[in-house]
Amino acid sequence: MDQAAFQSLSFSVLWAGFGLAFLFGAIAQVTHFCTMGAISDVVNIGDWSRARQWVLAMAVALMGFAALSLGDLIRPGDALYVTPRWNWLSTSLGGLMFGFGMVLASGCGNKTLIRVGTGNLKAWVVFMVMGISAFATMRGITAVWRNSTIDQVFATFDPQATLGYLLSTWLGLDPTQGPAWVGLVLGLVLAVWVLRHAEFWTPTNLWAGLGCGSVIVAMWWLTGHVGWVEEHPLTLEPVYVATNSGRMESLSFVAPMAYVLDWLMFYSDKSKVLTLGVMIALGVISGSCISSLMTRTFRLEGFGSVEDLGNHLLGGLLMGVGGVTAMGCTIGQGLSGMSTLALNAFTALAFIVMGALIGLKYQIWRLEQQV
Repeated sequence: MDQAAFQSLSFSVLWAGFGLAFLFGAIAQVTHFCTMGAISDVVNIGDWSRARQWVLAMAVALMGFAALSLGDLIRPGDALYVTPRWNWLSTSLGGLMFGFGMVLASGCGNKTLIRVGTGNLKAWVVFMVMGISAFATMRGITAVWRNSTIDQVFATFDPQATLGYLLSTWLGLDPTQGPAWVGLVLGLVLAVWVLRHAEFWTPTNLWAGLGCGSVIVAMWWLTGHVGWVEEHPLTLEPVYVATNSGRMESLSFVAPMAYVLDWLMFYSDKSKVLTLGVMIALGVISGSCISSLMTRTFRLEGFGSVEDLGNHLLGGLLMGVGGVTAMGCTIGQGLSGMSTLALNAFTALAFIVMGALIGLKYQIWRLEQQV
């Protein structure tokens, strides 16, 4: 592939990624697809509708990733979340911080971008704080602390720390295809668990679960199949074009917020090229904005009190630091990471939920104190 063809492919991947993120943002805005909202509904009113939306999206992502793997359309071992290391301490502490922070900030990274698109000024503040703190945790002062402490605690699995590989080895399955079959079966079980509830069969619920899950799968196909180049025209090495990590990626929203701020602030620096992470963040915002305008739900909203401002500032900080430490958010680890069956994803998701539960209990306690 010559340089011109490589640039053309990168351009196509970037705009296709923007389109998929646009679709994800529109679906999430219309259906109110939200991880924190799902947890809150279960805890506060015992409603499992949004939780089942989220589980269905996970099931679709699991089965889709498995199908792509079995069809040799992607290389599952090249996924961003598939590593030999199980960073159990980083993902647990980071997950707790992120979960608690998303309650204070009225939503996770995805919900923040959705709310930015619908005119919520509080979400703009969270976006800025989250992006700056995420960047600091990737490359700044918080990164130094993280790398020298909790990131040094891990367990190593050869060749990959995934539930699929561990189970397929234990069951005596082919290690090249066994993990995909594990993911396919697990996804099917989750889908059956959700769809057996007759009250779940509404257009909103199905559109949320099937639509959001399908976008995750489509993004894996885009970066892992369309964007795969065996020889970079300059380095002559294999590469996944337009991704920040150089590996196969799907949707995630913590690091992309940092990438957006970095790209905007250093736009004149020719070394700062446009990447898929930036396009994903902008795509979700755009999809949410257009959707809210079409449904006439766009409206400006600000802080109601100093305490409200403080909660959102702290929430954004915790999500930025926690999301990078946990190597993903409710979408990055909870859907994209879980579709690969990575042990880090299981750990991060469990502790994100735990952190959210603690945050909800804290909010209830604060309300009781004010009565």
